[in-house]
Amino acid sequence: MANGSSAKWDTFQGKEERNAASGITVRSVLDEIMENLNPSDQRVVVPLGHGDPSAFPCFRTTDVAEDAIVHAVRSAKFNCYAPPVGIEPARRSIAEHLSCDLPYKLSPDDVYLTAGANHAIEVLITALARPGANILAPRPGYPLYEARAAFSNLEVRHFDLISEKGWEVDLDSVEALANDKTIAMVIINPGNPCGNILTFNHMKKIAETARKLGILVIADEVYDHLAFGSNPFVPMGVFGSITPVLTLGSISKRWIVPGWRLGWIVTADPSGILQKSWIVESLKSYLKITADPTTFVQGALPQIIKETTEDFFLKITNMLREAADMCYDGLKEIHCITCPHKPEGSMSTMVKLNLSFLEDISDDMDFCIKLAKEESVIVLPGFAVGLKNWLRITFAVEPSMLEDALGRIKTFYLRHAKKQ
Repeated sequence: MANGSSAKWDTFQGKEERNAASGITVRSVLDEIMENLNPSDQRVVVPLGHGDPSAFPCFRTTDVAEDAIVHAVRSAKFNCYAPPVGIEPARRSIAEHLSCDLPYKLSPDDVYLTAGANHAIEVLITALARPGANILAPRPGYPLYEARAAFSNLEVRHFDLISEKGWEVDLDSVEALANDKTIAMVIINPGNPCGNILTFNHMKKIAETARKLGILVIADEVYDHLAFGSNPFVPMGVFGSITPVLTLGSISKRWIVPGWRLGWIVTADPSGILQKSWIVESLKSYLKITADPTTFVQGALPQIIKETTEDFFLKITNMLREAADMCYDGLKEIHCITCPHKPEGSMSTMVKLNLSFLEDISDDMDFCIKLAKEESVIVLPGFAVGLKNWLRITFAVEPSMLEDALGRIKTFYLRHAKKQ
């Protein structure tokens, strides 16, 4: 290629910003940390950095889900391409399932199937992107929003979650950030990475703030109903009559099957504002040119939803409650770490790293690299989710492994503790 042409591509507008934003994902940061594992350490590596409990026997999915997949495959009815928005029985089952928690009924036309929740984020961000537009996202939050927005030249502005108030949204910062180019704000509930559950009253205030600003709410509810504290899970769609809501979900976490890659986007909008706007048309247009979720998983979905018993869900939430309690209590013994809010939902919690207690640790990434090297325990540095010198710790692992990991982290702390 001629030098002039090469220079043109090297200076492509936004290249540096795009590469920087897209380079910070949970996977990329964890991969870098795992490169520092000591191969001579014979202990089992304990992964407290990612939210995939399916690797552990205690978190296996229900037989109902497995049987539904087998039945769908053997029926030979789902070997075909699916419509871009998903097959109708699957969309209907999701609409009926989610309507149980809403004051109005969803229809299949409100549901758009995606290849997992990450794909749903891609679809939404791409569909919403407009020249000069911006969205508001939480800090700490899920970094895929920033990564996807960078590729769509969509600006992300960050509002704070207040750790002292159970990670509530700082609504004053939301109002200060928004302008006439703001399209939407992202709310993650149950919270990832914080493990919090937003209260009904606070969520109503969020919806009223969005209406005041003339923006919609993207409700990331991937961990829906994984709530085990004093606050029950309330879907943001309950407030769809106040402001339009685009709900994002999947079967990955509640059914413990992230590899099945089935998610959805739902227009929780009883007033029909989104159906009349450019947003739904943009959504449908992008779905026509992107990948579909596997058809046989779509075919199995009605049976999965209909036949999964409450006993299964109760078992999962009880295990998460016990793990959260163990994690919270164990962290109290590690003086360089402070957990400001006991996790009440999802599968992880955010903890503050007190560097003043440590002798030779420079920041959160340094802590995680040395912890991996010395103790074969993987945790996620907070900078990856927007809070430097914090840590995200996932507790959805085998109880014995979690107990072992907490002991190793305490040993690591004592080894690096600042001498008095």
